[in-house]
Amino acid sequence: MSTTRALLERSPTAWGIGLALAGAICFSAKAIVVKLAYAHGVDASTLLAMRMLLSLPLFLGALVYTSVKGHSSERLTLRDYGLIGVTGLLGYYLASLFDFMGLQYITAGLERLILFTYPSLVLLMGCAIRQQWPQRWQLGCMGLAYVGLMVVYGHETVLTGANTALGSILVFLSSISYASYLILGERLLKRLGTIRVTALATLVSAAAILVQINIQQPMSVIWHQPAAVWGWSVVNAVFCTFVPVFAVMTAISLIGAPRVSQLGMVGPIATIFLGTFILNEPFTIWHAAGTALVLAGVALLTLRKHKESA
Repeated sequence: MSTTRALLERSPTAWGIGLALAGAICFSAKAIVVKLAYAHGVDASTLLAMRMLLSLPLFLGALVYTSVKGHSSERLTLRDYGLIGVTGLLGYYLASLFDFMGLQYITAGLERLILFTYPSLVLLMGCAIRQQWPQRWQLGCMGLAYVGLMVVYGHETVLTGANTALGSILVFLSSISYASYLILGERLLKRLGTIRVTALATLVSAAAILVQINIQQPMSVIWHQPAAVWGWSVVNAVFCTFVPVFAVMTAISLIGAPRVSQLGMVGPIATIFLGTFILNEPFTIWHAAGTALVLAGVALLTLRKHKESA
């Protein structure tokens, strides 16, 4: 531990950049891993339940560690528990469930582009809460991103068929759920700590998906999944869920949230690259043009927001 701390202190910027990029790529690889698991016949609910069950012990272990070290000493109130319950249902249950369901119908690249527009949803929700209209430049950035999204969506509809609409709606619902989680959980995360809130929210999500599984089918369906599904679920839980959370958290502490947000732009590019070479997903000039527009719109929106808040 002391060796790691010494390395971080010696070159914090380089480590921060590396961790931010690693976190973004690991998060983005989730769609690839889910699609590889789908090839073995598992359904979205079962796959999500396996992900939550496997990642929960890791987050709870991190929670115990931070508690022992005294990093999370503030006592939770009844209101805190209620808010954590809601954020767990929004951010780690509904957002993940809609996302997993949508990935059954659309490519990993389109899924990542839809999810990548969540800053625009956070902005719109924030404006609604403050009862004010977005500024013109914000509407322009959002328009640019959504035009790019429609370019990719329209081309993919031609290539893959009518289910693209259903998949896109499901993933967009995931993006709405995630944006709602960020709006609701922002103060909780700052006051109680990311590890603490994430661990407790994961517990809520795991309970919710297990209840759903119990209603839909026997719980034994989880234990009877093939070894390949278990293997991809371990990768999903560890390297696409737990590891990137800590990588991004550490990166923010080293180089700040604005720069980490900028480096997160590599996420959709990584997903498209992996989807093309691992899943043989199509990538045409229309995909490239649409992706460029989405990245430009979101980049302009987030960069100017950070500049104004600095």
